[in-house]
Amino acid sequence: MFRAVSDRRPGPVAQAPTGLTPTQVPMGPGDLVSAAQRLFTPPMAPRAGAALGGTYGFTLAGMLSPAVQGDPQLVYVPNSGEPGMHGMAPSRNPDRDTVTVIDPKTFKVVGHFKVGKLPQHVTPSWDMKTLWVDASGSDRLVPIDPRTAKPGKPVEVDAPYNLYFTPDGDAAVVMAERHNRIDLYDPHTMKLRKAVKVPCQGVNHADFSSDGSYFIATCEFSGDVLKYDTKSMRLLDRMELGRAVMPQDIRLGPDGRTFYIAALNDAGLVAIDGATMRRVGYIHTGAGAHGIHPSRDGQLLYVSNRDAGSVSVVDPRAGKSVATWTIPGGGSPDMGGVSADGRQLWLSGRDNDEVYVFDTSDGHLLARIPVGANPHGLAFFPQPGRYSLGHTGNYR
Repeated sequence: MFRAVSDRRPGPVAQAPTGLTPTQVPMGPGDLVSAAQRLFTPPMAPRAGAALGGTYGFTLAGMLSPAVQGDPQLVYVPNSGEPGMHGMAPSRNPDRDTVTVIDPKTFKVVGHFKVGKLPQHVTPSWDMKTLWVDASGSDRLVPIDPRTAKPGKPVEVDAPYNLYFTPDGDAAVVMAERHNRIDLYDPHTMKLRKAVKVPCQGVNHADFSSDGSYFIATCEFSGDVLKYDTKSMRLLDRMELGRAVMPQDIRLGPDGRTFYIAALNDAGLVAIDGATMRRVGYIHTGAGAHGIHPSRDGQLLYVSNRDAGSVSVVDPRAGKSVATWTIPGGGSPDMGGVSADGRQLWLSGRDNDEVYVFDTSDGHLLARIPVGANPHGLAFFPQPGRYSLGHTGNYR
């Protein structure tokens, strides 16, 4: 069941270029570099895809990996049953600790199952052959087969609030938020390799540098930003945004140098230079800036403003928001992803027990779909890309 919405608002067209044809190349964790070099070939010249989309040059429309061929396009919504931010009461919706599966073509629910307490995100594995539900309250990851959309046997993992993968596919990186730890696991067996205590509170989001040599993580409750060496897990640098800022999602920008951090209580994006860890800018978006999702052409960033009930379309090159998409009657847009063709943006409505679907051509709301209690990090799957870095689908 869904409710269509037809409130059209002007906004920039962010459609992906056409004519990009993937070559069928088998990939495995040990063949990342060669696969990355060979996966997308003429009609475009070598590296032309990267030049066109910058950081996201291999996530343009049509660039689906052979690993996802045959996988149905579906949207996976974790219903955490977790109270909203800022003292809001828990949802009265009895449907919690579940995953709702939606057909993006019809906006209808086609699947539903239990996964454990506090499922926070649905995360594609590095090789995109498994979807992992981060059931942090039950200390487990629940695998989903993307070909059947059915859950498998849970794997014990301590406090998995969020899940990432190193760019070479060698390790799974678990943000154990409530323990103030970053834990490294075998990406296939999910056996613990290393636990790293972090000097902050509430570490939960991260993104990797363009060469994969380091990653930057945000700490929601203490307001810190940490830079780690990917291989050694040595702390390279630390900066303080301030406890009141409550940094959330972080994404590398199209230029491959600038990281953008959603500042929940500062109503916008804080821009930092990854190499120097210095603040280089700020872009106002709206109250409760939370999730950051690149457009399918890799040039724009869609920022969900949870408290404002809106989405800001940010042009990083111009250093400003160029459009605002407002949910009619209000809402609480949180985390999600862009459709494979780039025509839709899907976001969970964290405090409204629903999912929002935006038309990216002009920002009007296509539908709001009722789901379970406090939906969080939904995943639109599959999406273009050579591999997944985790979260709800950070692809490169």
